[in-house]
Amino acid sequence: MENSTESKFLVIDVETANPDFSSICQIGIAEFNNGELINTWESLINPEDYFDSHNISIHGINPNMVKDAPTLPEISHIIKGLVENQILFHHMPFDKIALNRAFIKYELDFLDTCWVDSAKLVRRTWKEFSSSGYGLKNISNYLGIKFNHHNALEDSIATGNVILKALEINNFKIGDCIERLRKPVTTYKNNSVSIKLEGSPEGPLSGENMVFTGSLFLTRAEAAKMAAEMGCNVSNSVTKKTTILIVGSQDNFKLNGYKKSSKHRKAEELLLKGVDLKIMSEDDFRNLINN
Repeated sequence: MENSTESKFLVIDVETANPDFSSICQIGIAEFNNGELINTWESLINPEDYFDSHNISIHGINPNMVKDAPTLPEISHIIKGLVENQILFHHMPFDKIALNRAFIKYELDFLDTCWVDSAKLVRRTWKEFSSSGYGLKNISNYLGIKFNHHNALEDSIATGNVILKALEINNFKIGDCIERLRKPVTTYKNNSVSIKLEGSPEGPLSGENMVFTGSLFLTRAEAAKMAAEMGCNVSNSVTKKTTILIVGSQDNFKLNGYKKSSKHRKAEELLLKGVDLKIMSEDDFRNLINN
């Protein structure tokens, strides 16, 4: 039998300067073939935007480090040359959304590539991660893959190693993998799919716990319904179980002298304690839903 990993694919990961996903400040790309890492590319990016202190605390990149770095338009041709017409993995939807948002920001043509979310492969390979716990840090720890989390290149390499392990377990080639991702995460008797009113387990964000803060263009009820349809559990309070906070516009009168809402501040406190939580703008939320 042929080696199940005799397939070429790439993995991309980004870091951002602030909660706006278009503020990319680092990109890492890893190329795998025949079950091995064969090429890497990475670059700091000048996002031409402000740096949030909490983003800096997560990835360690600050304004001084990128002041002489290229902007995205200056290196977009390199990225396109590496990934276009290729199978390009990203772990969870956020990196794809960030790249699309950044390309829109600079009026660049979208990447012509076959996007694949490796989290979907994880959910279909390991039953214990079918509905939750499939974040990169968690699955890497489970598989004994060591890496420096929130470094774009190291995240890309770690994701690639997770993919290789999944291909090995399933005895898949990349084509088989993509075909598997078209099928439900979990099937039951007679191959039926469980349907739940409060967050389908088939949603791409199943297992995520979302909280909203601030005023949204959508009504809170509309936004919550969209999130639930994507598989998210929606609650009113930020806790250790929260995985996504959506930040709308803030009413300064209600902030009681603070620059951010109490939910936003609580989320940042949890981030500093190592909780795997993403803070997103409403624009990012709508792009997440659309994707």
